[in-house]
Amino acid sequence: MKQQRPVALVTGGAKRLGAQLCLKLAAAGWDLVVNYRKSEDAALNLVDRLGRLGAQARPTRADVSQAADVSAMFDSVRATEGRLDLLVNNVGNYEPKPLTELSVEDWDSCIAANLSGAFYCCREATALLKASRGQIINLGYAGVDALVGNPDATAYQVSKSGLLVLTKSLAAALAPEVRANMLSPGQLENSIDLPQDLEATLPIGRAGRLDEVADALLWLIAADYVTGVNIDVAGGYRLALR
Repeated sequence: MKQQRPVALVTGGAKRLGAQLCLKLAAAGWDLVVNYRKSEDAALNLVDRLGRLGAQARPTRADVSQAADVSAMFDSVRATEGRLDLLVNNVGNYEPKPLTELSVEDWDSCIAANLSGAFYCCREATALLKASRGQIINLGYAGVDALVGNPDATAYQVSKSGLLVLTKSLAAALAPEVRANMLSPGQLENSIDLPQDLEATLPIGRAGRLDEVADALLWLIAADYVTGVNIDVAGGYRLALR
C-alpha cells in the first residue's frame, strides 16, 4: 500500500514567501492546503504548480483574522484530508506607518491577522497535530527576541513579539506530542522596505532569498529535538555591524 504523504497547511500561502514555502514542501514530499484571503488566481496557479511536483494540493479561502473562517477551514481539513502534520502560520500583514498616524483600524487589523489569526489556527489544529505528532512553525520578524522600538512598525512588531510568546507557550503546553517553533526572516529580496545600502545594514551584505527561508523550514521540520525557539534567517540583520 502506498504510504500517505504528510499534509501541511500554509496560511497566506498563495504568493511571495508563502508560495515558496509551499513549493519547497511539495518537492520534499508533502501535500498542501494553501490558504488565501483575496489571491484566488494566485492560489489556483500555485496549486497547479504543486500538482506538477507530485503533491496533492488544494486552495482554501479564509480570512484568518476571523475565528469563524478559521473554524470552517479546519472543518474542511478534517473532512477532506483527515489529518494535519504541519501548520505554518505565514500571514504577516505589514504596512509601515508612523505610530502617531496609526489608526484604531490599522492597529486592530494588524493584531487580528498576525497574532489572533495564528492563535485561532493553532487552537483549531491542536487535535489534528496531536494525532499526527506534528508541529507548528510560525513566521516571525528578525531580531524579535530583543526588539528595540520602531515607531514606523509598532503594530507589526507587537504582533510578532506576541507571536513569539505564543510559540513558546504552545511548545510548553503541547509537548511532547507537538513541537512549536518560529522562523524569522530579515530583509528579503522582495521586502517592501529593502535598504539601499545593504552592505551597511546586513553583515552578510545582501538580501535573503525566499528559498533560503524555505530551506530553514525544512531543517526545522526535521529537527526533532528542537521546540520553543526562534531562528533568525536574516544574514546577521540587527547584529552589531563591523
